[in-house]
Amino acid sequence: MTQGVVIFAFNNEQVDYLAMAAWSAARIHRHLNLPVTVITDVEDAKRTSVFDQVVLTDPPQTQQTRYFYDYETSAVWHNLNRSSVHDLSPYDRTLVLDADYVVASDQLKLLFDIDQDFLAHRYAHEVTGYPPFGDNNWFGVYRMPMSWATVMCFRKSQTAKLIFDTMQMIRDHWDHYRQLYYISESTYRNDHALSIAMNTADGHCLSTPSIPWSLSTVTSKTTLTQLGPDTYRVDYCNPDDKPGWIILDQQDFHAMGKRSLGAIVANTR
Repeated sequence: MTQGVVIFAFNNEQVDYLAMAAWSAARIHRHLNLPVTVITDVEDAKRTSVFDQVVLTDPPQTQQTRYFYDYETSAVWHNLNRSSVHDLSPYDRTLVLDADYVVASDQLKLLFDIDQDFLAHRYAHEVTGYPPFGDNNWFGVYRMPMSWATVMCFRKSQTAKLIFDTMQMIRDHWDHYRQLYYISESTYRNDHALSIAMNTADGHCLSTPSIPWSLSTVTSKTTLTQLGPDTYRVDYCNPDDKPGWIILDQQDFHAMGKRSLGAIVANTR
């Protein structure tokens, strides 16, 4: 059975996701010893040489914008085709990672030892505690439990295909599902679609299996700097505007601040 990692990388006018994916691929090779496939629309052998495979595809035709807090502007966000990974992945068992997910340990290898067709994070937390992140683990008026699409591990199976096909149906009829679940945000999010799809595939029992640890998150309201190969400093302010910082050493995390991570990636080249 083949195993590997898939990263989607479609650039916009603010963020070079392909550069982030290439930077991440080198760390995945080092820590996880797994092949990495990038799904992108960039045909550039030099920029994609670090990847084991390149799947070229057009970005989704439907474009939406997203406000990037650290850039203080909105930009086109090509993030609507995550549900196609079941068909596009070349592996029997696939680990899907956001381009801005930082691999700094071998912890993710544990997911391949779990006998489940599909896994994602049920909970996420902000590593500094500021701002409080707990409410992000629920959405809608009825507080639907969130499943995070940042990290997904699946094997090609009827269960996984059902989840991804349902995600695509939700994406294609987003206005309907947004009203059904009383979601205030108009922008489509893979996290919302995945949450609804997993619960639907489970028969609406809210008992789907999940990754057995919380998703460590560094928000865009902090500043991220790299101190060593797998050591990072996160600077933040508490609600009283008192500055503080913490050190992350050999800990994986989701870097939501694209400007800080982009600077790290640029300085690594």
